[in-house]
Amino acid sequence: MGELAAPGRKSIGAKRNPESADAILEAAEAVLAEAGYSGFSIEAVARRARAGKPTIYRWWPSKAALLIEVYQRQKRVETPDTGKLEEDLAGFLVNLFAHWRDTSSGNVFRSLIAEAQSDKAAAAALADYARGRRAHTGRMIERAKARGEVAADVDAELVADLVASFAWRHLLTNRLDEDEAKIRIAVRYVVRGVLRDRS
Repeated sequence: MGELAAPGRKSIGAKRNPESADAILEAAEAVLAEAGYSGFSIEAVARRARAGKPTIYRWWPSKAALLIEVYQRQKRVETPDTGKLEEDLAGFLVNLFAHWRDTSSGNVFRSLIAEAQSDKAAAAALADYARGRRAHTGRMIERAKARGEVAADVDAELVADLVASFAWRHLLTNRLDEDEAKIRIAVRYVVRGVLRDRS
């Protein structure tokens, strides 16, 4: 099957051609902006990018994998480094909620989570993404360990999962306008625990 490609672009097998990959990602962003998640398709992206579907599927094994890369490409969420774990986590969540609320990214990610419930390819793509995000958020906890702020035996990725579960719940229930004070209280519960100090 022949593949249409823009002049000057050449496929180089499984290794991505950066120019072609950028064109496909830009096309995917445009299709998503125009048609929304429900109208997004690999066929529409291929037409807009003047690329063959086999090329797209070679680099992104599913629609969900492509959408997650589009989501990551658009994501602009600052991860603070204030020297205090509680401030870092609270600042990160405030920034994340604002990004999801003020851009189309929240709707895209919510739709990906929903699709992952019934689509194996979407579930696999989301799991891969979540692993990377867990490690990224976990670095805030590792920094706190290095400062002596957090016990050495604390599982950084488990703490990252607790933070992510709070964020995802708010995303899925469309509660992204949560008051910053409430976010800070939730972070305090995670960082300090909820047991009464009996010392």
